[in-house]
Amino acid sequence: MTAAPPVQVQGLTKRYGETLAVDGVDLIVRPGEVYGFLGPNGAGKTTTLRILTGLIAPTSGRVEVLGGSPGQAQVLARTGSMIESPAFYPYLSGLDNLRLLAEYAEVPRTRVREVLELVDLAGRAKDRFSTYSLGMKQRLGVAAALLKDPELVILDEPTNGLDPAGMRDMRRLIRELGSEGRTVVLSSHLLGEVQQVCDRVGIINGGRMVAEHDVEELRGQQELVIRARPLESAHSVLREVLGAEAVHLYDDTVRAKVAPDRAAELNRLLVEAGIAVSELRSTERALEDVFFELTTEEKTNAG
Repeated sequence: MTAAPPVQVQGLTKRYGETLAVDGVDLIVRPGEVYGFLGPNGAGKTTTLRILTGLIAPTSGRVEVLGGSPGQAQVLARTGSMIESPAFYPYLSGLDNLRLLAEYAEVPRTRVREVLELVDLAGRAKDRFSTYSLGMKQRLGVAAALLKDPELVILDEPTNGLDPAGMRDMRRLIRELGSEGRTVVLSSHLLGEVQQVCDRVGIINGGRMVAEHDVEELRGQQELVIRARPLESAHSVLREVLGAEAVHLYDDTVRAKVAPDRAAELNRLLVEAGIAVSELRSTERALEDVFFELTTEEKTNAG
Protein backbone atom coordinates (compact mmCIF):
# COMPACT_ATOMS: atom_id res chain seq x y z
CA MET A 1 0.00 0.00 0.00
CA THR A 2 1.11 3.56 -0.69
CA ALA A 3 2.05 5.47 2.46
CA ALA A 4 -0.18 8.39 3.36
CA PRO A 5 1.25 11.85 2.66
CA PRO A 6 2.94 13.27 5.79
CA VAL A 7 1.38 16.67 5.09
CA GLN A 8 -2.04 17.28 3.54
CA VAL A 9 -3.57 20.74 3.37
CA GLN A 10 -6.87 21.75 1.77
CA GLY A 11 -8.36 25.23 1.54
CA LEU A 12 -6.08 26.64 4.24
CA THR A 13 -6.74 30.25 5.18
CA LYS A 14 -5.36 32.45 7.95
CA ARG A 15 -6.72 35.91 8.62
CA TYR A 16 -5.33 38.56 10.95
CA GLY A 17 -8.09 41.14 11.22
CA GLU A 18 -8.52 42.55 7.73
CA THR A 19 -5.31 40.93 6.47
CA LEU A 20 -5.60 37.60 4.67
CA ALA A 21 -2.13 36.09 5.17
CA VAL A 22 -2.95 32.69 3.66
CA ASP A 23 -5.68 32.40 1.05
CA GLY A 24 -7.06 28.95 0.22
CA VAL A 25 -3.76 27.06 0.03
CA ASP A 26 -3.77 23.39 -1.04
CA LEU A 27 -0.63 21.28 -0.82
CA ILE A 28 0.43 17.67 -0.44
CA VAL A 29 3.90 16.58 0.68
CA ARG A 30 4.83 13.03 -0.28
CA PRO A 31 6.73 10.60 1.97
CA GLY A 32 10.51 10.87 1.77
CA GLU A 33 10.68 13.94 -0.46
CA VAL A 34 12.27 17.33 0.02
CA TYR A 35 9.49 19.80 -0.63
CA GLY A 36 10.39 23.41 -1.32
CA PHE A 37 7.94 26.09 -0.26
CA LEU A 38 9.03 29.04 -2.35
CA GLY A 39 7.91 32.65 -2.33
CA PRO A 40 8.97 36.24 -1.71
CA ASN A 41 9.12 37.64 1.81
CA GLY A 42 5.60 38.21 3.10
CA ALA A 43 4.04 35.65 0.75
CA GLY A 44 2.61 33.50 3.57
CA LYS A 45 5.33 30.83 3.88
CA THR A 46 6.09 31.23 7.58
CA THR A 47 2.42 31.55 8.50
CA THR A 48 1.70 28.25 6.74
CA LEU A 49 4.61 26.50 8.47
CA ARG A 50 3.53 27.87 11.86
CA ILE A 51 0.13 26.28 11.25
CA LEU A 52 1.72 22.94 10.28
CA THR A 53 3.67 22.88 13.55
CA GLY A 54 0.67 23.84 15.69
CA LEU A 55 2.04 27.23 16.73
CA ILE A 56 -1.03 29.02 15.43
CA ALA A 57 -4.50 27.83 14.43
CA PRO A 58 -5.90 28.24 10.92
CA THR A 59 -8.92 30.41 10.29
CA SER A 60 -10.38 27.71 8.04
CA GLY A 61 -9.36 24.68 6.01
CA ARG A 62 -8.22 21.12 6.62
CA VAL A 63 -4.68 20.40 7.86
CA GLU A 64 -3.30 16.92 8.54
CA VAL A 65 0.28 16.22 9.63
CA LEU A 66 1.57 12.64 10.02
CA GLY A 67 -1.99 11.39 10.22
CA GLY A 68 -3.04 13.76 13.00
CA SER A 69 -3.70 17.38 13.80
CA PRO A 70 -0.89 19.93 14.07
CA GLY A 71 0.29 20.34 17.66
CA GLN A 72 -0.89 16.94 18.91
CA ALA A 73 1.66 15.28 21.20
CA GLN A 74 2.00 12.18 19.00
CA VAL A 75 2.57 14.38 15.94
CA LEU A 76 5.12 16.65 17.64
CA ALA A 77 7.05 13.59 18.85
CA ARG A 78 7.70 12.65 15.19
CA THR A 79 8.33 16.19 13.92
CA GLY A 80 11.38 18.44 14.12
CA SER A 81 11.12 22.08 13.18
CA MET A 82 12.86 25.42 13.05
CA ILE A 83 10.47 28.31 12.45
CA GLU A 84 11.90 31.82 11.99
CA SER A 85 15.02 32.63 14.06
CA PRO A 86 16.02 29.93 16.58
CA ALA A 87 15.85 31.00 20.24
CA PHE A 88 18.18 29.62 22.92
CA TYR A 89 19.48 30.65 26.34
CA PRO A 90 22.24 33.16 25.49
CA TYR A 91 24.54 32.38 28.42
CA LEU A 92 24.42 28.62 28.04
CA SER A 93 26.68 26.85 25.59
CA GLY A 94 25.31 25.30 22.44
CA LEU A 95 25.93 21.91 24.04
CA ASP A 96 24.04 22.76 27.23
CA ASN A 97 21.15 24.28 25.30
CA LEU A 98 20.73 21.04 23.37
CA ARG A 99 21.13 18.94 26.53
CA LEU A 100 18.30 20.88 28.11
CA LEU A 101 16.09 20.34 25.06
CA ALA A 102 17.01 16.65 25.05
CA GLU A 103 15.81 16.30 28.65
CA TYR A 104 12.50 18.00 27.83
CA ALA A 105 12.04 15.74 24.79
CA GLU A 106 13.26 12.61 26.65
CA VAL A 107 16.02 12.11 24.08
CA PRO A 108 19.27 10.31 25.10
CA ARG A 109 22.20 12.69 25.65
CA THR A 110 24.26 10.72 23.15
CA ARG A 111 22.01 12.16 20.44
CA VAL A 112 23.19 15.70 21.30
CA ARG A 113 26.73 15.01 20.16
CA GLU A 114 25.44 13.30 17.02
CA VAL A 115 23.41 16.32 15.85
CA LEU A 116 26.24 18.73 16.68
CA GLU A 117 28.46 16.70 14.38
CA LEU A 118 25.78 16.70 11.69
CA VAL A 119 25.64 20.50 11.59
CA ASP A 120 29.40 20.96 12.02
CA LEU A 121 29.23 22.64 15.44
CA ALA A 122 31.07 20.06 17.53
CA GLY A 123 34.17 22.27 17.70
CA ARG A 124 32.21 25.20 19.16
CA ALA A 125 29.77 23.16 21.26
CA LYS A 126 31.06 24.48 24.61
CA ASP A 127 30.97 28.15 23.58
CA ARG A 128 28.14 30.36 24.78
CA PHE A 129 25.25 30.78 22.37
CA SER A 130 25.62 34.57 22.67
CA THR A 131 29.06 34.33 21.02
CA TYR A 132 27.76 32.46 17.97
CA SER A 133 27.52 34.12 14.59
CA LEU A 134 24.11 34.29 12.90
CA GLY A 135 25.01 31.31 10.76
CA MET A 136 26.10 29.24 13.76
CA LYS A 137 22.85 30.07 15.55
CA GLN A 138 20.99 28.89 12.47
CA ARG A 139 22.90 25.60 12.43
CA LEU A 140 22.19 25.06 16.14
CA GLY A 141 18.51 25.57 15.36
CA VAL A 142 18.69 22.81 12.76
CA ALA A 143 20.49 20.58 15.27
CA ALA A 144 17.65 21.12 17.73
CA ALA A 145 15.13 20.20 15.01
CA LEU A 146 16.96 16.89 14.48
CA LEU A 147 17.27 15.91 18.15
CA LYS A 148 14.23 13.58 18.14
CA ASP A 149 15.41 11.86 14.93
CA PRO A 150 12.12 12.97 13.37
CA GLU A 151 10.21 11.53 10.41
CA LEU A 152 9.19 15.02 9.29
CA VAL A 153 11.54 18.01 9.37
CA ILE A 154 10.14 21.52 8.81
CA LEU A 155 12.73 24.25 8.21
CA ASP A 156 11.92 27.91 7.70
CA GLU A 157 14.67 29.66 5.69
CA PRO A 158 17.45 27.35 7.03
CA THR A 159 20.27 29.08 5.11
CA ASN A 160 19.44 32.52 6.48
CA GLY A 161 22.64 34.22 7.62
CA LEU A 162 24.99 31.59 6.24
CA ASP A 163 28.03 32.44 4.14
CA PRO A 164 28.45 30.63 0.79
CA ALA A 165 30.36 27.75 2.36
CA GLY A 166 27.74 27.42 5.09
CA MET A 167 24.94 27.45 2.52
CA ARG A 168 26.68 24.67 0.61
CA ASP A 169 27.01 22.59 3.78
CA MET A 170 23.37 23.19 4.70
CA ARG A 171 22.23 22.10 1.24
CA ARG A 172 24.30 18.94 1.63
CA LEU A 173 22.72 18.25 5.01
CA ILE A 174 19.19 18.74 3.65
CA ARG A 175 19.87 16.38 0.75
CA GLU A 176 21.20 13.79 3.22
CA LEU A 177 18.08 14.10 5.36
CA GLY A 178 15.94 13.43 2.31
CA SER A 179 18.06 10.47 1.22
CA GLU A 180 17.68 8.89 4.68
CA GLY A 181 13.93 8.53 4.18
CA ARG A 182 12.86 11.57 6.15
CA THR A 183 10.39 14.03 4.71
CA VAL A 184 11.64 17.61 4.62
CA VAL A 185 9.57 20.75 4.11
CA LEU A 186 11.83 23.67 3.35
CA SER A 187 10.73 27.28 2.93
CA SER A 188 12.92 29.74 1.08
CA HIS A 189 12.93 32.89 -1.01
CA LEU A 190 16.18 31.74 -2.67
CA LEU A 191 15.41 30.16 -6.02
CA GLY A 192 18.82 28.57 -6.50
CA GLU A 193 18.61 26.87 -3.12
CA VAL A 194 15.25 25.26 -3.86
CA GLN A 195 16.33 24.20 -7.34
CA GLN A 196 19.42 22.42 -5.98
CA VAL A 197 17.92 20.46 -3.08
CA CYS A 198 14.20 19.94 -3.63
CA ASP A 199 12.24 17.20 -5.39
CA ARG A 200 9.08 19.27 -5.68
CA VAL A 201 8.24 22.90 -5.15
CA GLY A 202 5.15 24.90 -4.31
CA ILE A 203 5.22 28.58 -5.22
CA ILE A 204 3.20 30.90 -2.99
CA ASN A 205 2.60 34.58 -3.69
CA GLY A 206 0.28 36.97 -1.87
CA GLY A 207 -0.96 34.11 0.32
CA ARG A 208 -2.06 32.03 -2.68
CA MET A 209 -0.46 28.93 -4.16
CA VAL A 210 0.28 29.71 -7.81
CA ALA A 211 2.04 26.47 -8.79
CA GLU A 212 3.00 23.07 -7.35
CA HIS A 213 5.08 20.65 -9.44
CA ASP A 214 8.20 18.56 -9.63
CA VAL A 215 11.14 20.94 -10.03
CA GLU A 216 12.03 19.59 -13.47
CA GLU A 217 8.38 19.63 -14.55
CA LEU A 218 7.97 23.22 -13.40
CA ARG A 219 11.03 24.29 -15.31
CA GLY A 220 9.57 22.59 -18.34
CA GLN A 221 11.20 21.79 -21.63
CA GLN A 222 13.67 23.94 -23.52
CA GLU A 223 12.62 27.32 -24.82
CA LEU A 224 13.92 29.87 -27.27
CA VAL A 225 15.47 33.10 -26.03
CA ILE A 226 15.14 35.92 -28.56
CA ARG A 227 16.81 39.30 -28.41
CA ALA A 228 15.35 41.68 -31.01
CA ARG A 229 14.44 45.28 -31.73
CA PRO A 230 11.87 46.61 -31.35
CA LEU A 231 11.26 44.15 -28.53
CA GLU A 232 7.55 44.90 -28.18
CA SER A 233 6.97 44.19 -31.87
CA ALA A 234 8.80 40.87 -31.63
CA HIS A 235 6.69 39.99 -28.59
CA SER A 236 3.49 40.83 -30.49
CA VAL A 237 4.43 38.82 -33.60
CA LEU A 238 5.35 35.74 -31.60
CA ARG A 239 2.17 35.92 -29.50
CA GLU A 240 0.11 35.89 -32.70
CA VAL A 241 1.94 32.83 -34.01
CA LEU A 242 2.40 30.80 -30.81
CA GLY A 243 -0.34 32.07 -28.52
CA ALA A 244 -0.17 34.34 -25.50
CA GLU A 245 0.55 31.53 -23.03
CA ALA A 246 3.68 30.39 -24.89
CA VAL A 247 5.42 33.78 -25.06
CA HIS A 248 6.55 36.16 -22.33
CA LEU A 249 8.93 39.05 -21.80
CA TYR A 250 11.86 38.56 -19.45
CA ASP A 251 14.36 41.37 -18.92
CA ASP A 252 15.32 42.52 -22.45
CA THR A 253 14.40 39.28 -24.23
CA VAL A 254 11.36 37.39 -25.44
CA ARG A 255 11.05 33.79 -24.25
CA ALA A 256 9.09 31.33 -26.40
CA LYS A 257 8.06 27.89 -25.09
CA VAL A 258 8.58 25.97 -28.31
CA ALA A 259 10.84 23.20 -29.61
CA PRO A 260 14.30 24.40 -30.67
CA ASP A 261 13.75 23.11 -34.22
CA ARG A 262 11.32 25.99 -34.83
CA ALA A 263 14.09 28.59 -34.43
CA ALA A 264 14.62 29.12 -38.18
CA GLU A 265 10.88 29.49 -38.81
CA LEU A 266 10.45 32.10 -36.07
CA ASN A 267 13.56 33.98 -37.13
CA ARG A 268 12.20 34.23 -40.68
CA LEU A 269 8.82 35.51 -39.45
CA LEU A 270 10.45 38.21 -37.33
CA VAL A 271 12.77 39.37 -40.11
CA GLU A 272 9.86 39.51 -42.60
CA ALA A 273 8.03 41.71 -40.07
CA GLY A 274 10.92 44.19 -40.16
CA ILE A 275 12.31 43.18 -36.77
CA ALA A 276 16.07 43.01 -36.25
CA VAL A 277 17.03 39.78 -34.49
CA SER A 278 20.41 39.99 -32.73
CA GLU A 279 20.22 36.72 -30.79
CA LEU A 280 18.17 33.53 -30.99
CA ARG A 281 19.20 30.54 -28.90
CA SER A 282 17.79 27.53 -27.14
CA THR A 283 17.97 27.25 -23.36
CA GLU A 284 16.46 25.31 -20.50
CA ARG A 285 14.36 27.50 -18.27
CA ALA A 286 15.74 28.15 -14.79
CA LEU A 287 13.41 28.01 -11.82
CA GLU A 288 14.05 31.74 -11.44
CA ASP A 289 12.43 32.38 -14.83
CA VAL A 290 9.39 30.31 -13.90
CA PHE A 291 9.08 32.00 -10.53
CA PHE A 292 9.06 35.53 -11.92
CA GLU A 293 6.75 34.51 -14.74
CA LEU A 294 4.21 33.00 -12.34
CA THR A 295 4.35 35.76 -9.74
CA THR A 296 4.08 38.45 -12.42
CA GLU A 297 1.03 36.74 -13.88
CA GLU A 298 -0.48 36.51 -10.40
CA LYS A 299 -0.07 40.23 -9.79
CA THR A 300 -1.56 41.02 -13.21
CA ASN A 301 -4.57 38.78 -12.58
CA ALA A 302 -5.07 40.26 -9.11
CA GLY A 303 -5.04 43.75 -10.58
